[in-house]
Amino acid sequence: MKESDLIYDWNVVNYDFSRDESNHPHPIWFDDETLRDGLQSPSARNPTIEEKIELLTYMEKLGIQKVDLGLPGAGPFHIGHIDAMLTHIVENDYQIRPGCAVRTVVSDIEPLVDLQAKHEMQIQASAFLGTSPIRQYAENWTMERILSTAEKAVSFAVDNDIPVMFVTEDTTRSKPEEIKAVYSRAIELGADRICVCDTCGHVTPNGVKQLLTFIQDEVIPDAGVKRRDIEVNWHGHQDRGLGVANNLAAAEVGADVIHGTALGIGERAGNAPLDQTLVNLSLMGVINNDLTLLNEYMLKAHEYVEVALPRNYPVFGKDAFETGTGVHASAVVKAMKKGDHWLADRVYSGVPAADYGLQQVIRIGHMSGRSNIVWWLEQRGYEVSDELVAHLFEIAKSQRRLMPDDEVKAAVDEFLAS
Repeated sequence: MKESDLIYDWNVVNYDFSRDESNHPHPIWFDDETLRDGLQSPSARNPTIEEKIELLTYMEKLGIQKVDLGLPGAGPFHIGHIDAMLTHIVENDYQIRPGCAVRTVVSDIEPLVDLQAKHEMQIQASAFLGTSPIRQYAENWTMERILSTAEKAVSFAVDNDIPVMFVTEDTTRSKPEEIKAVYSRAIELGADRICVCDTCGHVTPNGVKQLLTFIQDEVIPDAGVKRRDIEVNWHGHQDRGLGVANNLAAAEVGADVIHGTALGIGERAGNAPLDQTLVNLSLMGVINNDLTLLNEYMLKAHEYVEVALPRNYPVFGKDAFETGTGVHASAVVKAMKKGDHWLADRVYSGVPAADYGLQQVIRIGHMSGRSNIVWWLEQRGYEVSDELVAHLFEIAKSQRRLMPDDEVKAAVDEFLAS
């Protein structure tokens, strides 16, 4: 039977992901913010430079196109880490494009002038400035001051051949006319990249589409440039739990670069999870990156940044592809016995584990059937007997949770020794 006949996909009914690449500077790219915005998580540990380089290497292998290396304005320690990562990128001929977050002040951009000259490569200055009315009120800012601040920073960067991505913080709560004024001025001064931000995790997918449509249909044309000449970035947060949904909405409506972090680490509830974004866009057929190393990357990010990886975290949590429930496990086992790994990966999972460097796991516990036990024994080379299966079945039914493998093994060894 054809694989396409085994799953009726409601996701594609009356749905068309279309993108006219002639209207864009490049296909959909990704910007990994783990090493900057991710490290602003209250729970994050700042990794060593060796650990950061290892995470950077995973980004490169996964085909992630852009990376935020840090905030040079935070001081010499951070500049040293950025310098070391740039050295690694150059020496290993990485394709990933480096950038750094900077406040819209000349002193933050000056270190990039030196680093760009030293490494003879472009380093994007992601110059951020708040624009929402609530931020203006809290800071006692006026639009005149915001525009003046932006002009000085963008002009300095452009004059020093630093590529500028102009970032409006809290764009999703900003007034249309003020968004237009700030972006138009930045573009006029030479910024060819803009970043639309949901800094406070406020927006819904509908809001994303409305805002990005406004940016593309009104702001960019009214600035006197063509859509394909401006790279539109989308940067989301997770406060309402909509980070991934908003990233998908941004991709659908035409964003050129989608931002995110490993495991969604970041301030407050975190940034939009880049890993889940990549998984969903690959399943949708939008991207074709080889993501088999994505699990390794997530585990290393969890280890080095020391932010929790819940067992039930989608795809990369320990429970994501494990089952001890009899009827579910039985279906997976039957597929495995057919030698059909494609089937085993999908019969009780909406995500094929193997595509992300993982596999289905059958466990034993109080909701298990005999098929779980037989499969567990066979996979570990034990001779299966009715008596042994019955013994383990009785033990399993007395448990209040799934049994760790070492407990099952101890029960088997005790039975065989008796």
